[in-house]
Amino acid sequence: MAGRNGRTVRDLRRGNRTAVLQRLYFDGPLSRFELGPATGLSSGSVSNVVADLVTDGLVEEAGSVDSDGGRPRTLLRVAPHSGQMIGVDVGETRVRVELFDLALTELARVEHPLAPQSYDVDVIVGHIRDGIAEVLASEAAVPARLLGVGVGVPGIIEHTADQGAVVHGQTIGWDGVPLERLLRATSQLPDDVPYFIDNGAKTLGQAEMWFGAGRGARNALVVLFGSGVGACLVAPDVEQGRAVEWGHLTVRVRGRRCRCGAPGCLEAYAGAESLLARWREEGGRPPEGTDEETALTAMLAAAYPADGAEPDPVALAVLEETAEYLGAGLSDLINLFQPERILIGGWAGLQLGTRFLPAVRRHAATYALRHPADRVTIELGRLGPDAVTVGAAILPLADFFARGGRRAEPAPGDRLPAWQTALEERTPR
Repeated sequence: MAGRNGRTVRDLRRGNRTAVLQRLYFDGPLSRFELGPATGLSSGSVSNVVADLVTDGLVEEAGSVDSDGGRPRTLLRVAPHSGQMIGVDVGETRVRVELFDLALTELARVEHPLAPQSYDVDVIVGHIRDGIAEVLASEAAVPARLLGVGVGVPGIIEHTADQGAVVHGQTIGWDGVPLERLLRATSQLPDDVPYFIDNGAKTLGQAEMWFGAGRGARNALVVLFGSGVGACLVAPDVEQGRAVEWGHLTVRVRGRRCRCGAPGCLEAYAGAESLLARWREEGGRPPEGTDEETALTAMLAAAYPADGAEPDPVALAVLEETAEYLGAGLSDLINLFQPERILIGGWAGLQLGTRFLPAVRRHAATYALRHPADRVTIELGRLGPDAVTVGAAILPLADFFARGGRRAEPAPGDRLPAWQTALEERTPR
């Protein structure tokens, strides 16, 4: 029966279960007494919901605390082993697949290297399929408890009713690739295991906002700096996060050709791929036959030698120019969105950040308007190079919470609103 607002008793029960699960997950362990004010539910509702969740194996006891003169209060927490999620990062140098428990503890991981600029769709789909099979074959895996598979990929993601997630990745040569349909056609997973596919910068942003340096911020930008450049915006009106194609903002008219095909993009100057290309063009010598991460490490060592030797002036000049481009690019984000916090992540961002973060901050302040620049902090992300994978695993976890801890298979067109709802409810206060 539906009430005046259209919500049924089932909707109310699901909402109450969601509220208790999320409070225990992010703020627990908590007692039943503490759950009341934390969720806004009555003591009777809390008792009923907790009883249901304990019966379902989703909540367990976690010790006790003394009360004011009464009996000790039992603490409760979400049972970490009651569910598992898979997170996939389709990166620039590898496809990483990780299996997590409900507490996002890593249980298994595999990595499949990618050849430079090799994004053949069949190859990527094969790596994801094989990686999922490998982590589910690990001793820690319990396939019956799998809540879903989250995948972070480059590009713009379109969610359709007939094909699920479709990827428009111009920089990697993907034009309307029906990735979800392809994964379902080749995967050995049961049909009731959902896929959740989104932009990699967005999954990075979700991870940092939930568990990393973004906690507590209401208005933040999380920047993914790898071979290319992207960003995720989190604000009160887009609390679930929105991918921003920041790397393709024009920073120089008739400038360097970006890998997207347009001239003068920020990515053509600040992405690791172009940074290394500029070093080579100016006479630098990256190690032959190495991947981008190794080459960038060599460039940093040349520009900032640890043994007190003279720095390589070419490497140093390119890095200093890159810091200015990044700072100028961040100033555009500052002026447009006026965030309280900007976080820099991605393998290249973390590798370079310790060296030239002060310079990036200085250039951002120079190019931005004073008022918003004075109110923003620019920091490195805290979750390391695995943040995209963690963020991808959050997608099925958020959907699970939005459904009150039920493993119900949504129709493709219903998946996005479900996990968006959970992300909105979980935005840090």
